[in-house]
Formats: sequence, C-alpha cells, structure tokens
Amino acid sequence: MIPGTSEAPVRYDVEDGVATVCIDRPAQRNALSLAVCERLLEIWDDVESNDAVRVAIITSSDCGTFSAGMDLKEAAKVRAETGKDMLQLLRDPFHERMRRVSKPIIAAMTGHFTAGGMVLAANSDLRVGMQGTRGGISESKVGRGSPWGVPMLWMLPQPFLLELMFTGEMIPIERFHQLGFVNYVEADPDAVRARARELARAIAANAPLTIWAAKKSVGAAMDLGCEQGLQAAKRFHERVYASQDAIEGPRAFAEKRAPRWIGA
Repeated sequence: MIPGTSEAPVRYDVEDGVATVCIDRPAQRNALSLAVCERLLEIWDDVESNDAVRVAIITSSDCGTFSAGMDLKEAAKVRAETGKDMLQLLRDPFHERMRRVSKPIIAAMTGHFTAGGMVLAANSDLRVGMQGTRGGISESKVGRGSPWGVPMLWMLPQPFLLELMFTGEMIPIERFHQLGFVNYVEADPDAVRARARELARAIAANAPLTIWAAKKSVGAAMDLGCEQGLQAAKRFHERVYASQDAIEGPRAFAEKRAPRWIGA
C-alpha cells in the first residue's frame, strides 16, 4: 500500500445511488500516478461492497484530456530510483478490479483518451465522449504494451483494434461512436457529464438484481461463447426470477405506481 492513497487526487462521492469517481490532475492531463491507481483500486472495492451504490460514473477534471494514461514522468523517476518498472509497484497494474465490479460503470470522457485512459474506457460498460476529441492505444509509440486491450476484441472489429495497437495513432471519437464503442458523443464537458448522469439515473431507478444479472450474463458470454454463455445467463437469472423484486415489478405496473426495489 502506498501511504496517503486516501488523499490521492481522486474525488469520490455517492448520491442517490450514483457513485462519481473523478481523477483530479488537470495539470498532468489526468495521468495515472501510483497514488491515483492505488486509490482507484480502493474505490472499486467500495463501489462493489457499498449497498448505497447502484451505478458508478468515472470522469476527470476538465483539461482537454480524460486521461493520458500512465504518468510517464513518474515512471521514469521510479525506474531511475528503484530500477523497477512502475507497474511492478502496483497491486492492480491493468485495472482488472474495475472489470470485476458487478455494478454498471459509465465513462464520462470529457477529453482525449489513450493508454491508461483507454483502459478506463474499455473497462467501463457505457461510454460518453466529447466532440472533437480522439482516442488511441499509444503504447507502440513509447515501447510499452497493451495486454489489457484483448477484451476490446469483443467491443471493436479486429482490424480496427489492431490499427490502434499497431499505429498508436489517435482516432476521432466519431469513429468509435460509429463502431459502437462509444454510446453518445456530446458537445462539451458539461453535456458529457449530464448525459452520463442521465444514464446513471435511469440505471439506478431499475431493478438492481436484473441489472446485476444483465452485466454478469454479457460478461459470461464474452468469456464462454454463445451457447455456454446462454446457460450461464440462465443460472444468473434464476436469482432474479425468484426475487421479491420480480413480484414487485408487475404489481407496481398493475397498480400504476413506481416500483419499490429492495434488491432481493
């Protein structure tokens, strides 16, 4: 554990079922320092265990960049001082804990995104981008690697993904939207965050077990393939159909009132 991670430049709050995670390093283009990465790991643990959280939004301070990825200046300093690669000092170097969060995560990307910024985008479930911005996988330009990009093969066409990995070039957000990687493209940072909050509120208002099962089922299909994924999805949904919420939903509809979900 890196000392002082609770004071890392990442803001975190929960309101009305929505957790907002904001990387706050505008002067560094919201680059991911050691302290930021460790704090994000703590936050994803809380998002998962906190019953007050139904959905999470990850965003960053406005500076034109959602996240430039690893803090390369800090990485160079770490190498010079310790002889180690910066990733060796992290408990979760590829942000895999984020991928295992069972609640929906929305990326509100108010600027360009590359490297670790692309990791955060890819590990989210829904993505809102901003007009005029670009995204990429820049590791080939700095001699780094992108093993974390493999799950993106289930999100993007293979030739496009390999173009990102091979060239390291930044591609307009509109192309990501056209290919379905980005759900919405908005005009400015405020509109990006507003759209993300709109999506979050819609999710938070729905039956939590159904949302849980939907995310688990799609993830299982990616891991297992179509037929085995379908069987896994049916197992996840057994809990949904046997729940009190499955009774409450139709009852509320019949009584013409908002349902009162209990998540059980």
